[in-house]
Amino acid sequence: MTDMLTRRNILTLAAVSTAALAVTAGSQAWAEDAAAPAAGASTPAPATPAPATPSNVKIPEAAGKVDQAKLMEQGALKDIVLGKADAPVTIVEYASMTCPHCAHFTVATLPTIKEKYIDTGKAKLILREFPFDPRAAAAFMLARCAPEDRYYPLVDVLFKQQEQWAASANAVEPLMQISKLAGFTQESFNACLTNQKLLDDVNASRDRGAKDFGVNATPTFFINGTKYSGALSVDEMSAIIDGLL
Repeated sequence: MTDMLTRRNILTLAAVSTAALAVTAGSQAWAEDAAAPAAGASTPAPATPAPATPSNVKIPEAAGKVDQAKLMEQGALKDIVLGKADAPVTIVEYASMTCPHCAHFTVATLPTIKEKYIDTGKAKLILREFPFDPRAAAAFMLARCAPEDRYYPLVDVLFKQQEQWAASANAVEPLMQISKLAGFTQESFNACLTNQKLLDDVNASRDRGAKDFGVNATPTFFINGTKYSGALSVDEMSAIIDGLL
């Protein structure tokens, strides 16, 4: 486990230039526009939606099971649900914003899972913070400071533009440019990243995941309480969900 993230670490992200991002209005609209990579940058291609799960797909081996009621208890941060609250299948994902496998899941797998299961009321997703480094914590803080209806669109953009800010010599400028798309000003951006209570809560989410549910890598999924480690493919996650419906 990494050392406790501190406000000083968050604020010492160093500066580098990044390609300018076009500022657009709205929530889903700006997320789609911002997701376009900068010239020369590479980003995983979204998965092609599949009408049905192949019958020969093997369900991944589970890494254990936790008490679903305990898993769903309120932590330091409010759970923001993607999908219908009464969906029969609950997917809880612990992720780090600088994790390439988490970005791949968001870009390549989640769109199809959302279309097949979340948008149809069969499943819901809850993303929980498990930052491994100060940059991941900073990105999560910005997502939490955005209006709630822009939380998942901003997370989506941060993952799709991960190479632009996570690996740069200084993440401040690219994070600021992305945040502007969600309506941040320089003042609100700075205020968010100096919010010690929010940083403590992000740390608490990580610590709770590790202590109470045995999370030690990202992404880690709990699907109706059953634990799966690693980025699941569309077919693998579909097979798990189908078995619960």
